[in-house]
Amino acid sequence: MAENISIMKTLILVFVLFVLSSAMGQSHSTTNQNTTIPDLQESNLEYSSFRKDSILNLLDLINETPHKDLRGLVVIEKNKIVIEEGYNTFWRKSITDIRSAGKSVTALLLGVAIKEGLVTNLEQNVYSFFEKSKYPSLNEGYKHITLKHLLAMSSGLDADTNNSKTVGHAANWIAKDDWKAYLLSVPLAEKPGEKWVYADINALLIGAIIEETSGLSLKDFAKEKLFDPLGIAQFHWYTNKANQTGAAGNLFLSTLDFAKLGLLVSNMGRSGNKQMIAPEYIKQLSNRTFDLTEEFGMETYYGMLWYKNSKLVKGESINYIYASGMGGNHLVVIPDREIVIAITSGAYGAPYGQGRSYAIWDKILESFK
Repeated sequence: MAENISIMKTLILVFVLFVLSSAMGQSHSTTNQNTTIPDLQESNLEYSSFRKDSILNLLDLINETPHKDLRGLVVIEKNKIVIEEGYNTFWRKSITDIRSAGKSVTALLLGVAIKEGLVTNLEQNVYSFFEKSKYPSLNEGYKHITLKHLLAMSSGLDADTNNSKTVGHAANWIAKDDWKAYLLSVPLAEKPGEKWVYADINALLIGAIIEETSGLSLKDFAKEKLFDPLGIAQFHWYTNKANQTGAAGNLFLSTLDFAKLGLLVSNMGRSGNKQMIAPEYIKQLSNRTFDLTEEFGMETYYGMLWYKNSKLVKGESINYIYASGMGGNHLVVIPDREIVIAITSGAYGAPYGQGRSYAIWDKILESFK
């Protein structure tokens, strides 16, 4: 009888410890978790380029943070997961809206479209992808806007995410069952290539071009050409009734699958034995087309629908690119070190969302040995 009671107490203790560890997020070590992504293994912090004590202190600090909207953190180094944490009921397969970080995914899909021969090069003008007979509202100004302009947010179109009075603002088209004709009618307000203006329409037009040339919605194109080959089985991307996908955002991914997209960039467009995006295109993702340091209040550059920056760590300048979405959804790629950092967060509209994620990956960079 006493032996049975002892066994029962042990089982209860094990159960309590399991519940507590689940409530605090996944354990610091991920070596016992099942790997579901093809060719992606796991490694301990001891074998990584990070100081274990610094990372564990950071993870403890995150767990002690009062905000309940952080969702996941994944760090991959040299194709191996070294950190994987889930928070607030979110786990490996939970998906979340990465918001405008979806624009950077759209840039990757354009690279796939070029590799597939659907698009020739970034100097092609937008007008050339659409037939005037099919889209009577097609604005002649699109003859002067190239794909490179769209990728740099310098199309010159009368559209500004921060100004709802502009013709191309999302408020004027997002609720439409078919928004393509409206997008193609938006007039120019500036000369293309001269000024950076953040506007959703730029990514939407890239998505529309991929849809026009492939005959698929961007969502289905992404599934067939990018997500399926990478082992990304669960996702959601808002698509309207006309089968047009919101290429500027509204893409739901798990933190681990978000990181897998960064891994494709880190591996120069290659996954396994397949070259999905040309290395030359991936290299262009690091192009610093516009200096936004004054506007952002911190060193920041932009181009190819990705942000760029560098950090001085122990006397070494570390260059990285990153995708950024409202609420603190960030995907950071450090090509020279083969490191990817993915953070998902639901702090949409909260003032601390972006700052918290910046602070997390900044501390990770400072943890290099």
